[in-house]
Amino acid sequence: MTTGSLLAADLVIAVLAAAAWLGGGAASAARRRPLALGLAAVALLATLARAITITALARAGWWFAAEKVLIAAPLSLAAVGIAGPRLLRAPGDIRAVAVPLLFAGYATSSALLVTILHGYPASAGAGLLAVAGVVAATVISGRALGAHLPRTVSRVALVVAVAALLTGTGLTVAPGAAPAVPHDHGSPAARIADEPTRRFTLTAGTATVDVGGRNVAAWAFNGQVPGPELTATVGDVVEVTLRNRDIGRGVTVHWHGYDVPNDQDGVPGVTQAAVRPGQEFVYRFRADQAGTYWYHTHSASDVGVRMGLYGVLVVRPGPATGLDVTVPVHTLAGRPLPAPKVEQVEAGLPVRLRLINTDSTTHRYAVAGTAFRVAAIDGVDLRGPTPLVDTAVLIPAGGRYDLVFDAPATPVALFVDGRAVYSTGPVSTATGAWPVLDPLGYGATAPVPWSRFDKTFTLVLDRGLDLRRLLPRYAHTVNGAADPDIPPQVVRRGDVVRFTIVNRSQIVHPWHLHGHHVLVLARDGKPATGSPLWLDSFDVRPGEVWEVAFRADNPGMWANHCHNLAHADAGMTLHLMYS
Repeated sequence: MTTGSLLAADLVIAVLAAAAWLGGGAASAARRRPLALGLAAVALLATLARAITITALARAGWWFAAEKVLIAAPLSLAAVGIAGPRLLRAPGDIRAVAVPLLFAGYATSSALLVTILHGYPASAGAGLLAVAGVVAATVISGRALGAHLPRTVSRVALVVAVAALLTGTGLTVAPGAAPAVPHDHGSPAARIADEPTRRFTLTAGTATVDVGGRNVAAWAFNGQVPGPELTATVGDVVEVTLRNRDIGRGVTVHWHGYDVPNDQDGVPGVTQAAVRPGQEFVYRFRADQAGTYWYHTHSASDVGVRMGLYGVLVVRPGPATGLDVTVPVHTLAGRPLPAPKVEQVEAGLPVRLRLINTDSTTHRYAVAGTAFRVAAIDGVDLRGPTPLVDTAVLIPAGGRYDLVFDAPATPVALFVDGRAVYSTGPVSTATGAWPVLDPLGYGATAPVPWSRFDKTFTLVLDRGLDLRRLLPRYAHTVNGAADPDIPPQVVRRGDVVRFTIVNRSQIVHPWHLHGHHVLVLARDGKPATGSPLWLDSFDVRPGEVWEVAFRADNPGMWANHCHNLAHADAGMTLHLMYS
């Protein structure tokens, strides 16, 4: 069983235990003896089962079990310790065990709420608040049922509640306040002085586009979705003039995966001000990385990208050879956009499919009709890629895979989530059962370039109640805090930096660091064994632990966030800052 499955199982068992304890209490209060005893038995079994899952999670990593061991386990022990002996005595009037059973239910429920609403890290304040809630609920229930409870119980509830308030709940508040993110909206400091060799203009505006025969309201660059494909050759100086015609929330251009100088990165509030209607901004950088990339707005990015403000950036080492096709996958207004149409390809012609996932969720790709190689991932060539047949690839949000093959005489088709998006003829192959490539074991290995790390950071991804705003929100959190309260990671130029990224939530988080590619060291404690894997976007699935590293060689203030852009907007964004 994977750690992600354990997390899900533990949650289900906790809900079952809480429901059974509470149901048993309610049944005993109604003097329904068989039902009360049956539910209590279920609750005891579920509590025992949860002890097993918590132990397994603790072995997988303290991140996954901290609040369960420190808060849930003591509350569960108290529940069993108080309700168990009274059940064993089996009084003639089953109503006499109603309050102990309800206490057990409140204790289990309170521990469950700590996991759901508070999460990581465990805090004394959250534990005390949980205990105060349990005692208060028990007192109220006891009085409602006419049970005699010592006055000391009420006093304990009051003392614990005050202690919880004094220590703070710790709900999504990281230790220490996050310092303000410095930014300069003046003239860029790292402008490329050379005369541009490739000039483009992108005009952002509202538009109506045709999606499968249906007119859809969109936001578009140059009136089209996706925006125009920008191409360059290594060595070019690229200049892009961004104009905003009528996007009220402002626009920028972020060069996803392209390690441009910091002042060209297009993050509003960090590297520049958002471009408002009637304004413009000029980006300029040298094209020194060959590969497949894309660009998108980073102003209100969740809405902007989803509405269509994105496009493709391809930088080639020289003139293109053979058939070179970009396939950006995007969902607009709930409908997948059509892929580029390709005519019959001459047999033997080299083909490169540049697959780009511009959505916020993972897509499954499969090439049917020919063997292929994964030549590059996230713009970086792989070492010694081998031919693959009847194998699918998963591309995370923001990620890119370059697939290459020589065109066969028979038809070839590319399927995305089972839907044919590119074909040179009819292909009826079923691809749904194909195995999925694990890129950590693909290609020829090479030694890690570093023997030590100057800085190490751990990012624990979770969900929690964020109380730092005027209106509380259920945020996506990092180390227990939500943007803008997550402290930045501070590095020095030249540092070799290691990240450990832990996902203790129930959903996938595609992680994306701006301005750098990271080298994958290990996943779930197992070292990467294939080609060195330099990524800028990678899926951290529930229960997974990724270890990645990079050299800090691109100074500035960089966004570091989940590229499910709704998650980033809901708090899962922090910054990497050079001192």
